[in-house]
Order: sequence, then structure tokens, then C-alpha cells
Amino acid sequence: MLELKDVTKQAGAEVHIRDVSLRLEKGSLNVLLGPTLSGKTSLMRLMAGLDKPTRGSIWFDGRDVTGMAVQSRNVAMVYQQFINYPAMTVYENIASPLRVTGKTASEIEKAVGEAADLLHLTPYLKRLPLELSGGQQQRTALARAMVKNAGLVLLDEPLANLDYKLREELRAELPKIFAETGAIFVYATTEPSEALLLGGNTATLSEGRVTQFGPTVDVFRRPADLVTAKTFSDPPLNTVSAEKTGATIRLATGTEIAVPDYLRNVGDGRLVIGFRPHHLSPEPLAGVSVAIAAKVTVTEITGSESFVHVANGDSRWVMLTRGVHDLAPGTGISVNLDTRHLLAFREDGVSAASDRPLAA
Repeated sequence: MLELKDVTKQAGAEVHIRDVSLRLEKGSLNVLLGPTLSGKTSLMRLMAGLDKPTRGSIWFDGRDVTGMAVQSRNVAMVYQQFINYPAMTVYENIASPLRVTGKTASEIEKAVGEAADLLHLTPYLKRLPLELSGGQQQRTALARAMVKNAGLVLLDEPLANLDYKLREELRAELPKIFAETGAIFVYATTEPSEALLLGGNTATLSEGRVTQFGPTVDVFRRPADLVTAKTFSDPPLNTVSAEKTGATIRLATGTEIAVPDYLRNVGDGRLVIGFRPHHLSPEPLAGVSVAIAAKVTVTEITGSESFVHVANGDSRWVMLTRGVHDLAPGTGISVNLDTRHLLAFREDGVSAASDRPLAA
């Protein structure tokens, strides 16, 4: 188990990581999700031992490793940029950490063969890295991390530079690749969709703080606060100010909604209502949606889906809908809000309900 206890990393007056406490279990897959500069890489460097925390401590398998150098830890790292030895063949690149630890030739051959087979590198073992595609180079780096049999594997946005097809393929393979190693697997990404595809657990980061940690789907569906909800939404979370009075929530647009069961115990007052783009629809949903008048500002068509940006007063929202919807800017439209999946937050950003809805 890897445990961070009240860890803070500060450089001068700048705080990179603030009061982070995490427990990552052996054999677990853990995603660090947050925008650029949210602290993902800084946190991974602390986990690896490349940096030492200003305050707090880091424990691995019951041992305090806070001041232990990375060379003394059983850690494997894979970065966004392909890091391979250019003068070595693919075979020698993968074998390099095994040679350092004094493995026998037969042990090395077995381990390299298994890793190459798993990552579809067997035909390329005699090639140099520069003779490979970008995806094959990254697979080589992943294979080297895998054969090291490290207790902690850190992957810092490892697929960001690959094309779409390769990213999708490796996203599906990665959890399987490391599932049987028993290692703690930590994967940093800026993409909510990638976190959902990987599964496991997710820690959402914002400005060096972990805002929530738990099973990935649960964090996505039940964000504890508005910051987490925004971090885990792509396209961005739609929000609108509202007022709860008795059994009614009145949105700033003037729309009135019956208070959902999970908010009935929340006191009257001001709220921020959040909802994801796929919970807006051009068509009404019988008995579960309310219609809101809006005007189209921009339409983005991807082929199978359309992102329709709309405005109502000061509110700006995105509607994600299937198919082609070629709507000109300024077009009046009625958007239908699915009230079963609303997120409600107090003015301080904390979820207004302890029993939060499944905001899928």
C-alpha cells in the first residue's frame, strides 16, 4: 500500500501540492484527473521519490520512504514523451532494467518475450526505436516498465502524443496489462473520458488539492463539490443559479422545477444547479424534463454527435445530442432539461445533498 499523509510540496511562496492524504491499495488502478497545472505531475514525483515533500510523509508497505531516493525504490515510470535508449534494440530496451538487477539470460528472455507478446512487439524486437512508429515506441517504454515488476507504476499522460486509434487500443489494454502484476498503478490524465475508460479509482485534482477520491464511476456520478463536478465533465458542466423555496426550485432562467426527493431535506435558499451536456435534449422526455427557451450561439458537428451551444440570458450552456443538428447562430430553440440527473450545490460549492443523485 502507498499512503500519503498530509503531504504538501512548496517551492518558495508557490504551493504545488497542498495537504494531500491518499491511500492506494496494492493491485489497484488509480487515476489522477485534473487540468494542466493542477498538480498531477508534482504528485507523481513525490510518489516516486524524485521530490521530497515540504511537509507530511509518504509510506510504502508500512515503511516511511519520505526521504528515500528514487533509486532505492521499486518504481517504474512512463512519461508522455517516449523515453527509450536510441542505440539499443527494442529487445535490449525492454531488458535493460532486468540486466541492472542481475537476472539470468533465461529469465530475461522469458520476461522480454512475455512483455513483447502482450504489447504486440515481437516482430520488432531487433529494431532500433527510431525505426518504430510512435505507438510502437510507447509500447516499448510500457514493456520496460512492466518487466521491471515494480511495486509502483506511474504513468504520466503516456498516451497523449499518440493518434486516436492507438490511444483507444492502449486505453483498453493498459488495465489488463498491469492487472496481474499486483503493482499499484497510477495514471495521470487531463481527460475525464480516459478516466472513465480506465475505471478503478480516481482522484480529482485542482490547484494542488485532491478534491475527491474514490471509485471512478462514483466520483463521476456523485461529485462532492462543484470543483470536482467541473473537473470531471467534458464538455464542461453546465451551471445555473437557482433558488429553492419549499417544494420548488426556480432557475435563474425563470423555469420552475419540482424539488427532487434527494433535495427535500435541503433548507430553502440559493443553490447552484449543475447538469451535463447530454442531459439537455432538443426533444422532450415525457414526465422527466422541463423545456427552457434559448438561442443557438454555435453548433459543432462531429458526425455522430452535435454540440449545440445555447444562451438564455446570462447563462451559456452546451447541449450534446446524437446526429447532425445544423442550427444557425441566433436560432430560437427549446432545450429540454432532464431533471432526474441534476446536481445541486450550496453557494460555497459543496454538494447540497449527502445522498447525491446518479448524475450519469
